[in-house]
Amino acid sequence: MQYIGIDLSGPSNTKDTVLVHFHKEKDKLHYKKHETPMNDYALMTYIESLANRDSVTIGVDAPLSYEDGGGDRESDRSLRTFVTKLGMKGASIMPPTMMRMVYLSLRGIRLTREIERFSTKHKIHIVEVHPGAALGARMETIDDVLHYKQDLSIRKRIRIWFETQQLLDVPEVMAEESHTIDACAAALAAWHWQDPDLEPAWLFKASLPLHPYDFCC
Repeated sequence: MQYIGIDLSGPSNTKDTVLVHFHKEKDKLHYKKHETPMNDYALMTYIESLANRDSVTIGVDAPLSYEDGGGDRESDRSLRTFVTKLGMKGASIMPPTMMRMVYLSLRGIRLTREIERFSTKHKIHIVEVHPGAALGARMETIDDVLHYKQDLSIRKRIRIWFETQQLLDVPEVMAEESHTIDACAAALAAWHWQDPDLEPAWLFKASLPLHPYDFCC
């Protein structure tokens, strides 16, 4: 099984999009490579090629649906309550149709629907994830989770911490940017969602037809 974490950005800001690829061996994920910047064509080409060799689970850090009529989805409200109890900022969970989120939502929805159209030899599993919440639910120090985006020294600690979560061989360069840390955390959340021997820290199940993907951290 192959695992991919994607920290997605808006369609005009592909330099901040990161794909990280892990390969599962026994009960561990081993870092294979990461790619950035990534436009939609590059993302789809990478995933399609990989899924013709093995099953792929993808954790996408972007809204993959929106609420009919706008505003919060029920899943957004649930996650906001969850992260607030952890000591994180509930305001970090924003509605998909909010002005600063809408282009990211558009890209996430378009990308996943295109991936669903692939005819690959192996299955592709997709889940919406929140990397910050994935870190906050697992790390001992919530202050690190609140400040890692601005602090290189914290990101270096998180890179080492990934090994305690059985994400192995993550290179030092991954700590240089918060986007690469988020992509790794996206893969971690997707693994805990897909693997029957594990479970996510928080899960909101898909609700067809408007919300076709599970959302987890």
